[in-house]
Amino acid sequence: MPRSSASTGQLPPIIPPPDLPRLPRRRLDTSKRDYGRVVIIGGSAGMAGAPALAAMAALRSGAGIVEMLVPQAVVAIAASFDPCLLTRGLPSNAEGTFDTSAIAEIIGRVRLADAVAIGPGMGRSAAVAGIVQHLWAELLQPAVFDADALWGLSQMDLPQRAEHAGPRLLTPHVGEMLGLLPTDFLSEHLRPDALEHAAADMARAIHAVVVLKGPATFVVDPQQQIHNETGNPGMATGGTGDVLTGIAAALLGQHLQPFAAARMAVWVHGRAGDCAAAVHTERSMTATDVIAALPQAFQTVLATEA
Repeated sequence: MPRSSASTGQLPPIIPPPDLPRLPRRRLDTSKRDYGRVVIIGGSAGMAGAPALAAMAALRSGAGIVEMLVPQAVVAIAASFDPCLLTRGLPSNAEGTFDTSAIAEIIGRVRLADAVAIGPGMGRSAAVAGIVQHLWAELLQPAVFDADALWGLSQMDLPQRAEHAGPRLLTPHVGEMLGLLPTDFLSEHLRPDALEHAAADMARAIHAVVVLKGPATFVVDPQQQIHNETGNPGMATGGTGDVLTGIAAALLGQHLQPFAAARMAVWVHGRAGDCAAAVHTERSMTATDVIAALPQAFQTVLATEA
């Protein structure tokens, strides 16, 4: 995510890069159902805010309807963040994470979704891993897997990850990427670009888009790759990854192809971070400041609308 340092005060103008995807212009005769129903699956005791950040970011990124599916133990907290969100509590266990029985209701709720995001604040348990792995294999919709969902995927071997029913977008930071790789990876690969090569290899092996978050975030699928040029070190704060997940899910729900959605998401996410740093400084900005700056970031790319 963070690459360059944004100064405080007036943010310098920026011209979106020519390879940035074009956004479809909204018609006059339109409704919320034309812009994607996005379902966010996550949350657990102590982490109700993570799916809420992703969901609020999805709304600010143009999704028509956003629904959070969270454990019943945290549904009241998750529902309190934004009245524009739909929220549903599903069976939870004594630890405050999803119970195995939640999978049936999850499948029912995602049936009408245009895009799904899985993992923010989801926690780690055998039940969570089972839910993640089932959704990875069976979901027909494009889906973003982040945070604890990546841990769930790390419990599968690479050939298993190659078997999935729909488009997949993974958003690991360095630690999560290492968790998806063999345990001896670091001892055998010491080049500075080794993780990027591993991300590219994984994208080809599992037929997915991988967003390796960090300075000059690396986006790769089996055919193409880019480095992102927006963002700053102030984005190294809790919750900004959840915001990126929500942006990407919203763009998938508006029918951008997975690589295009990832490319646009990381650019807009970083630009919003630069806008937030210009107001709050890199030291004081938070993930909610990035969400608040999304309108300004999207305003930058209005000229790219089709």
